[in-house]
Amino acid sequence: MASLKKLLSDSVIYGLSSIVGRFLNYLLVPLYTYHISAASGGYGVVTNVYAYTALLLVVLTFGMETTFFYFANKEGENGKSVFSTALGSVGSVSLLFVLGVLALLGPISNAMGYGAHPEYIAAMAIVVAFDAFQAILFARLRYENKAWKFAALKLAFIVLNIGMNLFVFLVAPRLQHLPFMQWYDEQNNVGYIFYINLICTALVTFGFWRELKDFQFSIFNFQLMKRMLKYAWPLLVFGIVGILNQVADKILFPFIYDGDDMQKQLGIYGACVKIAMIMAMITQAFRYAYEPFVFAGGKGEKSKESQALVMKYFVMFTLLAFMVVVCYMDIFKYIIKQDYWDGLRAVPIVMMAEILMGVYFNLSFWYKLTAKTYWGAIMSAIGCAVLVLVNVLLVPRIGFMACAWGGLAGYGTCVLLSYFIGQRHYHVPYPVWSILGWFALALALFAASTLVVIESFWLRMAYNTLLLLLFLAALLWSERTLVRRVVNKLLKR
Repeated sequence: MASLKKLLSDSVIYGLSSIVGRFLNYLLVPLYTYHISAASGGYGVVTNVYAYTALLLVVLTFGMETTFFYFANKEGENGKSVFSTALGSVGSVSLLFVLGVLALLGPISNAMGYGAHPEYIAAMAIVVAFDAFQAILFARLRYENKAWKFAALKLAFIVLNIGMNLFVFLVAPRLQHLPFMQWYDEQNNVGYIFYINLICTALVTFGFWRELKDFQFSIFNFQLMKRMLKYAWPLLVFGIVGILNQVADKILFPFIYDGDDMQKQLGIYGACVKIAMIMAMITQAFRYAYEPFVFAGGKGEKSKESQALVMKYFVMFTLLAFMVVVCYMDIFKYIIKQDYWDGLRAVPIVMMAEILMGVYFNLSFWYKLTAKTYWGAIMSAIGCAVLVLVNVLLVPRIGFMACAWGGLAGYGTCVLLSYFIGQRHYHVPYPVWSILGWFALALALFAASTLVVIESFWLRMAYNTLLLLLFLAALLWSERTLVRRVVNKLLKR
């Protein structure tokens, strides 16, 4: 119980940078969509380029975050040497990547369809290299349980990013007549998004000066690196196909969509998906705290029981978040401008896919703890193939809705494979029927919300609130013993 309390407290702190930080970052979604029209396709460019950077970040870190945790907790390994080896490896690869992109900037930009704006690609190449380098530094903070510094640096980026975007999109247009504002061009709003990201990412690096002081080339261990790479390469494959499950639709869409409004449709989908990203926030905050927790806990029966319990609570909490968003979609939709609202129908599907991604992450520890990481690569590759197949077959027919359904099908496949194969290799007593019951209840209430048409906004909100309260009541009743214990402790204080 004490270890679970530690997990909860760390999740709350990491949530300051993930959930709260990304929620603050939601300020940028209305900022962008209200200043970049759907018809212009500008937000489609942002969606597409960021999809590439997400994929490249996985490639440049090549599984070294998880590998760092595994070897740093392994008996007989020198923690400082593990850190220097991981950071040196990722840093070197990232530097070579940037040099290669800059040397071949023209051909790469043309191949991606941005030959008129190679500066977009150059800026984001440098950003993703910085992000990869920082990933190991952030992993070091998690390993040392420096959750507050982790959160502070993540939030520093958010504050800087939001502040600079607010200046460029709201203040700069009013000051462009001044001599020192001659650099500003309202037609380059898309470019400013990338440049601001670059500046903020570079500045945050200075916050790691203490961790960077611990890096020593003298203890960089080539033999250790070989062993780390042997452990990491399946994670790299797993990571690539895993991130493809999130971004392949946005990368493939320009190549398979049959229409002249490709950038517009991609922008609509990309903007509406931001509403569904509350699930990504929750799972990311959970992942930051849960990964070191599980590795430190080992493979004993108590650890398995904890994994089963955490899985149940994860599903319950994320389904509650799902219900909040779908019940109050009439409010959340104002995050984006009205000309993007056509994509709102994809949000519930994408949210459910994100929940399945979190379930898959929970299930993934069986092959990480048993060093059978190749299974992760195999299962994720199959899931990715399902996603790509759905997109290729259906995007020409139903447009961006195929992207949403493809993600759901891909993660659903991964969940099923990981559960049934994992139970044979590393049995964890997951409460399967209880979890399926919560999914069934949430989907039933969602159907009740969707199928009952109520014209009045306030009556519709009252009806949806009742459905949400029914789900919450079911949660509280199911966990009434735990709730009673918490209430009694609070009353004693």
